[in-house]
Amino acid sequence: MLLEPYYTKHDNIVRITAEQASSFAKQQCHDFNPIHDPDNKRFCVPGDLLFSLALTTYGVSESMSFTFTNMLGSGVGLVFPETDSEHIVITNEQGKSILEINKKGNTSYDPVLIEALIKHYVVFSGQNFPTLLMPLMKKHNVMFNPSRPLVMYNSMSFEFDTLQLSNPLHVELADCYFEVDPKRANNFLHFNVFDGEKTIGRGIKKMVVAGLKPYQHEEITAFSEAYEARRAAF
Repeated sequence: MLLEPYYTKHDNIVRITAEQASSFAKQQCHDFNPIHDPDNKRFCVPGDLLFSLALTTYGVSESMSFTFTNMLGSGVGLVFPETDSEHIVITNEQGKSILEINKKGNTSYDPVLIEALIKHYVVFSGQNFPTLLMPLMKKHNVMFNPSRPLVMYNSMSFEFDTLQLSNPLHVELADCYFEVDPKRANNFLHFNVFDGEKTIGRGIKKMVVAGLKPYQHEEITAFSEAYEARRAAF
């Protein structure tokens, strides 16, 4: 299965090492956000890996929302409760909420649908920087601090018209925009889900960009070029 290399499970406790999390970010999402590097002091497990594990556990419902309530460190035990509830809280071993899910409508456990949605959504999700985020920061004359970049996954949601696939699934960007506060910004990515050429779903991903400072083109361009060099070298 797609996710097997990226976690371990023992006595119903899921654990993700920093190396597993970093490999998922780079290999599956093409995401080189420094916060997912094992040696980063603020390391956290990618939200897309938690989202993917949730889909494999609870299936794909016609309406689902995911809210990341706390960051997850390396090797911390996760509890995915066995439940049929429409509201699911995934916690660490101490009972602290990490991810909260709300779902409605019919649910599919089709492994073809689940794996296709995971593969195509996480690649879409990982393209945010620099492709989408750089032009938005320039437009709003702000940027994150390149020496302490902090771009965090806040939430995502989607709605499906049907859970039946007849053609290859793919995810495409519909719109993206910025809402800027004095020290942080909310970055929204709207996307559509296609079955071949037919739109069968739509959703929104929300990112938080923290530690904003005035836009400096040379500084953020140097960071972007170094980021792209890391991706190319990988």
